[in-house]
Amino acid sequence: MTTTVSKKLDFRPVTAINAADFEALFMAPGGPKFCWCMVWRATAAEGRGRNTSSEKRHGQMSGRIAGGMPVGLLAYDAGLPVAWVSIAPKATYQRLKGPDPSPGEVVWSLACMFARRQWRGQGIAHQLIAAAVAHARSEGANVVEAYPVAPDAPSYRFMGFVPAFERAGFEAAGMAGKRRHVMRLSMGR
Repeated sequence: MTTTVSKKLDFRPVTAINAADFEALFMAPGGPKFCWCMVWRATAAEGRGRNTSSEKRHGQMSGRIAGGMPVGLLAYDAGLPVAWVSIAPKATYQRLKGPDPSPGEVVWSLACMFARRQWRGQGIAHQLIAAAVAHARSEGANVVEAYPVAPDAPSYRFMGFVPAFERAGFEAAGMAGKRRHVMRLSMGR
C-alpha cells in the first residue's frame, strides 16, 4: 500500500523528548537499525570491531541524544514519525570529508535521509532537504554541506541524489571518495 502525503510534513528535532519516536522509526521494517546513523559520526574508538554492532551503535546514538547533541530531524505525518534527516554541525561527524570551512563559515552537514517504505517516491526528500536547511539556519549555520550520489550509484543512496540537492540550490564543491559528491549551499552571513 502506498500512502500519499497530502500535506506538508511536520518536522521536529530529535531530542530526549521524542527519542522513542526516533527509535520506533529506525526499528520499523526496513529501518536503518543496522547503522543508527552512526557511520559518519563514530569516533575512532566507536568505529572499531565490536563497537560497530547495531546494539553498540544504538547506544552511541542514544547517548548523543540524551546529552543534547543535535543529530537531526524527524518528519511526522499526522503524528506518526515517517522519515528522518541527519542534520548537525559538521564537527559532530568524525568521518565526513569535504572542504575545510573558510573563516566565518558555520557548516552543518546533511549526511543521510530515510523514509518508511510506504512514504517513498512522493517527494519527501525535497521536504527533508528544505527542513534540514531551515533548521541549520535557525541554529546559526551559514553553510549546509551534503554528500549525495548520482541517481544510478549502487551505494550511498541514503545520502540522497545530486539532482535533488541541485534543485534546492546546492552547488558542487568536489568529491568525497569515488561516488559521493560534496555539495554546498551558502546561506549568507
